[in-house]
Amino acid sequence: MDRERSRHYLRAMGVQVWRRRDHDGAAEQADIDPAPPELAAQTTLREPPKTSGPQLERPDKVTSKGAQVADPAGMDWGLLSRAVSSCRACELHETRTQTVFGVGNHEADLMIIGEAPGADEDRQGEPFVGRAGHLLNLMLQAIGLTREQVYIANILKCRPPGNRDPRPDEARHCKPYLMRQIALVQPRVLLSVGRISAQNLLETDTPIGRLRGHWREFGPGRTPLMVTYHPAHLLRSPEQKSRAWKDLLQVAHRLREASES
Repeated sequence: MDRERSRHYLRAMGVQVWRRRDHDGAAEQADIDPAPPELAAQTTLREPPKTSGPQLERPDKVTSKGAQVADPAGMDWGLLSRAVSSCRACELHETRTQTVFGVGNHEADLMIIGEAPGADEDRQGEPFVGRAGHLLNLMLQAIGLTREQVYIANILKCRPPGNRDPRPDEARHCKPYLMRQIALVQPRVLLSVGRISAQNLLETDTPIGRLRGHWREFGPGRTPLMVTYHPAHLLRSPEQKSRAWKDLLQVAHRLREASES
């Protein structure tokens, strides 16, 4: 991506771009690193996986309310989507408009994991729509990717009433669905956005400010995972956007390395 396009997306994200002149006072240069040019056009898709990925060894179980919960291990995309849409494992099914399964490229190199659906997502059945979704799209464009090239899912598949934080039992019931999505996509990089997402994936209560900006390994495949701020948080706290940009640059660099290996 050329510098002018990179500056355009950064300005749209709300990241202030300073310019400086060289010693002769002639050429101008953005005082923030642009996205790697290798990601400017499009992400080359990998060959479809030969296997369905790691299996979840968990038998079907019955919840405290007597609802049967299907075991996602071995499910393909169609079966998994239907299992999520009919899930009654927790009380959230009583207040949801519809489930929010996930969206995007099933063979994506980058998988983004958010927190829980909000009101817009609950109405449309798709993660990251509305203002936060628009900002996420700009964040992806800033590193040369489109929404259609990545896969996006959430920790929870149903909206908590009043957009409250997910309860531990709700996240626990949804986790097998998310793990199966990760196993099916087999991404090269995971990007966890938001405190709820990061703390659930990494099973920690460490504040997000200490989790972001550092590579972690996730799951049996030891998939590289980067934590950054949720777009909704960036809308409320725009001073954090420059830090999120640094996180995105690390993701872009790791994707470039993976594509070259």
